[in-house]
Amino acid sequence: MSYKKAKHILPLELLKEIQKYVEGESIYIPRRSDRKKPRGTSAASLEYFQKRNAQIFSEYLTGESQDLLSEKYFLSLKSIQRIIRQEKMIHNM
Repeated sequence: MSYKKAKHILPLELLKEIQKYVEGESIYIPRRSDRKKPRGTSAASLEYFQKRNAQIFSEYLTGESQDLLSEKYFLSLKSIQRIIRQEKMIHNM
């Protein structure tokens, strides 16, 4: 996230209105809901989840129970089952 000077991007009238509520502080303006990216779609998070899911599947294949995997990875049993199902499809099992 980068910071921009409000006086360079906002109309003066809007800047004055905002200053009624906050001035001299940084504020975060969230993205519009129609422009939000789905959770887990950044390159770093996508790689993290792929590695985690592969690890979960590997442990499942070596006999680890779904209940234990759920506890170990702090995920619901349904999430573990979904991950295993997806990994099976990836590996054509």
